[in-house]
Amino acid sequence: MPDVIATYFFIPDQGTSPEQAAQAISEEETTGTWTDLTTRTAYVQRLDGSVESVDARGDGYVTKIHFPAEIFEPGNVPQYLSVVAGNLFGLSSLAAVRLLDIDLPAGLVPFKGPKFGIKGVRKLIGTTRRPHVGTIIKPKVGLNPEDTAAVAYEAAMGGVDFIKDDETLTSQAFCPLDERVPAVMARLDEATSETGRTVLYAVNVSDRADRIVERAEYAIDLGANTLMVDVITCGFSALQALAEAPGIRVPIHVHRTMHAAMTRNPHHGVAMRPIARIVRMLGGDQLHTGTVSGKMEHNLEELLGDNRALTEASFGMNAAFPVASGGLHPGKVHAELSTLGTDVVLQAGGGIHGHPDGTAAGARAMRQAVDAFLAGVGSEEYAQDHPELARALSKWGSR
Repeated sequence: MPDVIATYFFIPDQGTSPEQAAQAISEEETTGTWTDLTTRTAYVQRLDGSVESVDARGDGYVTKIHFPAEIFEPGNVPQYLSVVAGNLFGLSSLAAVRLLDIDLPAGLVPFKGPKFGIKGVRKLIGTTRRPHVGTIIKPKVGLNPEDTAAVAYEAAMGGVDFIKDDETLTSQAFCPLDERVPAVMARLDEATSETGRTVLYAVNVSDRADRIVERAEYAIDLGANTLMVDVITCGFSALQALAEAPGIRVPIHVHRTMHAAMTRNPHHGVAMRPIARIVRMLGGDQLHTGTVSGKMEHNLEELLGDNRALTEASFGMNAAFPVASGGLHPGKVHAELSTLGTDVVLQAGGGIHGHPDGTAAGARAMRQAVDAFLAGVGSEEYAQDHPELARALSKWGSR
């Protein structure tokens, strides 16, 4: 089986050469330790890592390291991460180190990937090429089930394709899941009967490891047509458990809350790329990857690469839907689509619910901004005979 190749950016600590620092990563994550060992035998040598290259980049270096495939347990992603993203972050020979990417051989990818992916989700909603418009229930927390359902209904009537719980809403006393899901789905059924359109509602089923599948199946029994999981806080294995559970036959929307604790520092931590690859492998149908113009910190080159990791050919898996979310409003739609393309979910919370004329008008404004882009017309020109878009641009601007 071919080796695993991991790519790192690093800054050596003072007094350590780049080559020594790269070698320290290789040794720490395979067979090495801080001193000579009496327990090391000749046959262990085949499991040593090796440094393929060390190249200067900016104020640091990039290295590619080979890890023998034999040190990985096939299918065990937590164990994979213990190797490629293990103790290296604390090595004294490194002032900083960031895992940029991983390249796994086919023998270590016994996963089926997304059940639905872009094509499957499009089929459920009934679209072909246009981007999807989604929204988040806002306020994040506090609404009771009836008011949550009312917000969802207004958004559906305004034209969104997708509605989701926010990352902090699970099953709190003010809005328990067993009341919220039936209430929301009943109102979405009303919207479907009035518009003929299907709208997906992603219920946040994030929970502890031994309960998450049971909670997800319960949500589906209550009518949920999509699930959501906070993959960093729950763990990658939670996503895998959901995707592989026989009773779960709906799309899985993956939120990346807490990711920036690892991904934001350009010198240290874990980049979004490995996270995107793992989420797709383990069955995530949609994943938040960031925006071109929103409120969250981003690096455009990295963002485009992350989206490619979700959509380009990979082990025969379905492509996962990138989700652009965080500070979007109708005035930012053109910037997002002109850079990210149309295979994307534009997720707007405040940019819909903060519309001066309410949620339905905010949803229409987002759809109108998308229609303007697809028609090759500037949003301000399109707004001349689309009052909802005009009001949104008046409030938030066109950038």
